[in-house]
This record gives sequence, C-alpha cells and structure tokens, in this order.
Amino acid sequence: MIDTRAPDPIGYLDQVAASAPGQGCKRRVLRLLDLRPGHTVVDIGCGPGTDLGAMAAAVAPGGTVVGVDRDPVMVETAGARLAGTPGVRVRHGDAHALPLADGIADRARTDRVLQHVDDPARALAEVRRMLRPGGHAVLAEPDWDGLLIDSGEPELSRRLARFVATEIVRNATVGRSLARLCAGAGLAVRSVEVYTPVFRDFGTADRLLGLRRSVGRAIRAGHLDAGAEEWIAEVAARPFLATFVMFLVTAEVA
Repeated sequence: MIDTRAPDPIGYLDQVAASAPGQGCKRRVLRLLDLRPGHTVVDIGCGPGTDLGAMAAAVAPGGTVVGVDRDPVMVETAGARLAGTPGVRVRHGDAHALPLADGIADRARTDRVLQHVDDPARALAEVRRMLRPGGHAVLAEPDWDGLLIDSGEPELSRRLARFVATEIVRNATVGRSLARLCAGAGLAVRSVEVYTPVFRDFGTADRLLGLRRSVGRAIRAGHLDAGAEEWIAEVAARPFLATFVMFLVTAEVA
C-alpha cells in the first residue's frame, strides 16, 4: 500500500531548494528581483529561511531582508539558520496581514506561497501596501493544470493531475491568475514568464511532486481505482518524463 503521509515540511523545502529544478527557478526569481545594495526586501512565506542568505548578500551593504512566515516552527528554524547574518530579520506573521508598515519595502517575493493562502487577492493587496513607490514584487506560483506525466495510459495521468488540482492544492491555478490579481491589487504587471522544469528521473519527480503519495490519496478518495498502484509502479519502471508550469510575474507600484 502506498504511503500517503505528508513529508516533513522543512525537509521537503530543503529538498526542493537543493534540487536542480528548484535552483533553476530560484536563480530566475533572484534575477527578476533586481536587488541592489541598501534595498529592503520581504520574503513572504520564507519557510526555514532557504533564500534569505542569498538575498541578504545581494542587498549588502546596508540592506535589510525580512522573512515572514505564519508557521512558528519555520520562523524558529529560519531564525536559527540565519542567526548572525547581517541585515536579516525573521518575523512571525500572516500573508493576509503582514506585520510591516506601509511603504517599507523596495522588493517583495512569494515562492509557491499564494497557492496555499486563503485569499490570494488579499495577500497581494498587502504586498501593494507594503511596497514603496517604484518598488516591485516577484511572484513565483504554479498552475497545477499544467502537470504532465508521460505514460502508456494518458487518461490515468489526466485523472491524477485533475485530482491534484481539485483536491490537494487550495489555489491550484493561481499561476495563470497572477497578472489579473496583481492588476486588481493596484500593481502594474511588468513581465510574465513561465518556468517548466523537465523531470527525467522518477525518483526526483516523486520527491518533489509527491506522485506516489498523490496516487495513494486519489485511490483512498475514490478518484482512482486500486489498479493505479500498479500503473504508477510501471510509470516509475519505464523511461520517465514529467513537467509542470510555474508562472513568474513581476509587478510594480506605479
């Protein structure tokens, strides 16, 4: 029987950050942020502080990086990992009500955060409130309708992707909606890019995308029959290819 337990959140985020797809996306986001010495940048949903050090280096000397997360364990871990790093502060707070003053930041970032929040529009309104005139945000969010898995039974791949998009991820298609949501929050969209990592190794895809775990959950929920266990085992045993879509949106305060 497939193990459907969720992975340790910190361990999972560390795995994503260390992977080639994760590193590629993070490099693109850092480039789009266009950080300069002296900037104040806010990482909304900073997790265990994975990217705070790189941003701190980019805004030195004289800059400030503020990591905000609503999970006390993440805040504690990030604080411990970045202890002693000049210019880094970690705060407990919610994306819908950031614990920061109006117009305090030159830059802001989300990385796979808005897919999980209760109200992405409200979170983006907070981003707009917090940014200075001329400041901008870079938002990296997936669109899980773009999950593609090659197999000899494409209908099962479609059904699994549909289950992920409708039953697992709260805001599964937020990636495609970012430009519209930014406009609604009063942010001018500067650019929209897509990042589509290609996975040729099933083990890596399974660790990062939770394919087996999602199959097990879909079977338990009645969206796939028990034969899907054999199907995903066959997918793993054959030459493998999968991808998904990340939207990278840069938006600024006019």
